[in-house]
Amino acid sequence: MKTYQFQAQGVCARQIRFSLDEEKNLHDVQFMGGCPGNQAAIGKLVEGKPAEEIAQILAGNDCGGRGTSCADQLSIGIRAALERDA
Repeated sequence: MKTYQFQAQGVCARQIRFSLDEEKNLHDVQFMGGCPGNQAAIGKLVEGKPAEEIAQILAGNDCGGRGTSCADQLSIGIRAALERDA
């Protein structure tokens, strides 16, 4: 399993960490900073799910008119990791 770190931008979370297994499923999603309850829930909901599917679902999710959200930033980080490993 490979672990990735993504610097979040435009949201309360400063950084997002997650791991991808050999089948490109998400594991151990962690947000540093931000709303702990919501971010823990996101981590539980996406655990073991296909990374590309989760990136598609979360992409474009907006928080308070910011144009992004922690979930959207996770989708960006996932796509960056998948492209890096392609």
